Amino acid sequence: MVTDELAWTDATGQAELVRQGEITPSELVEAAITRVEQLNPQLNAVIHSLADKARAAAADPQLPDGPFRGVPFLVKDGVCHTAGDPFHCGMQVLKELDWHEDADTWLAQRYRAAGFVFVGKTNLPELATSITTEPRAYGATRNPWDVTRSPAGSSGGAGAAVASGMVAVAHGNDMGGSIRAPSSACGLVGLKPTRGRTTLGPDFGEFWGPLTHEHVLVRSVRDSARVLDAVCGPGPGDPYTAPAPIRPYADEVGADPGPLRIGVRTARPDGTQPDPECVAAVESAAKLLEELGHEVNPVPMAPLDDQDNGFVQIFTSSIARDLERWSARTGRTITPADVEPWNGMCAEVGASVTALQYHAAVEAAQAWSRRVCAWWAEGNDVLITPTMGEVPPLLGHLGPEVDTMELMGRMGAFAAYTGPFNVTGQPAMSLPLHWSANGLPVGVQFVGAYGREDVLFRLAGQLEQARPWADRRPSVSAA
Repeated sequence: MVTDELAWTDATGQAELVRQGEITPSELVEAAITRVEQLNPQLNAVIHSLADKARAAAADPQLPDGPFRGVPFLVKDGVCHTAGDPFHCGMQVLKELDWHEDADTWLAQRYRAAGFVFVGKTNLPELATSITTEPRAYGATRNPWDVTRSPAGSSGGAGAAVASGMVAVAHGNDMGGSIRAPSSACGLVGLKPTRGRTTLGPDFGEFWGPLTHEHVLVRSVRDSARVLDAVCGPGPGDPYTAPAPIRPYADEVGADPGPLRIGVRTARPDGTQPDPECVAAVESAAKLLEELGHEVNPVPMAPLDDQDNGFVQIFTSSIARDLERWSARTGRTITPADVEPWNGMCAEVGASVTALQYHAAVEAAQAWSRRVCAWWAEGNDVLITPTMGEVPPLLGHLGPEVDTMELMGRMGAFAAYTGPFNVTGQPAMSLPLHWSANGLPVGVQFVGAYGREDVLFRLAGQLEQARPWADRRPSVSAA
């Protein structure tokens, strides 16, 4: 098997080739390293090569015999760190310090135990706070469908890498849309699991309060399910965990979802409609769902229009805490002036949030979540919305040079549909069901009830069969 065929074989398929003895882990990894070296100069998706360590791991007889033994994997350079490797979180100050981490997070350990081989670290916006991936520290990542545009963020490096065929699977995390937005912008499958489905240990029980979720960006629904099977579950001392699945998520892909009650909403919280291509994506998906036998109806979802959900206080105080934590870890005082203007403003606002105000924000988030989740409790199954409110933006539109107040409004237009479900903790998945008139991917978001990834995997598998996307290739991709 040659490299270009491997580029478009999903992670499940690559692992099966290894199990059948048709290819070795070393051959898989070497092919991925070659693709990264060929494509990355055009995209700037991978900022730290781990090629030498990957070659050694792939050749090691002790490589774990997990479900993805030998499959190349990229790790986002934020939250999930890996032993002995750079860890900069998009920050110029950590880059200058050449900061490395000594140990794996528990999630990184689980990826290794599954058999994945880490071949590199991917780019992200500074502190993962933006819906684009244009950090000053490492420069912009470019979208392989149109290199003048952003792959979105904050897992933009991961999105560009998977979409272009560098690897079949890459880690991401999602605090306000950071798995789903790049999946939408890059034509990928991106699930934000239920809160607590994967562990943030040992460093954190929560990160950014209740907002952070971790998983992967992939090209097939079965890959998303199988990776989640391999790594889900609590770690010792985790403050909470998601309800355990009834059976493996891989068994849900291809299973009949039955007739579901599906709601459709396209309006933003302020009542405005998104880009017409985003509306068209949702309307087309709704029509397809009806053809597949589901009950599909527009729903107002009035609680989503209420923005009193504590997000701003939780988010900004978390950025202030990030600067404080990194100051303590590095022994260097990091002030708002040491980070990009957007993060500096957020840190200054967050530093003024009192303990009482933070507790009030958490209570507001919980009360708001109960109002939102009531719709599912009434017997509804899935809500569909645009993933992003706009098509992938031109580079610079959301970049660090934009005035911070202007940037706030622009980012809100893109992230209005994803952020609410970081607050509620519900599983939400972006699927690549639409392409714009000029060839840009436009994702559709599917939101399930708390703990019901099984419903999303069954429905996503049905949609993947009905409207397949596997043969679509961006302009910058493996041959």
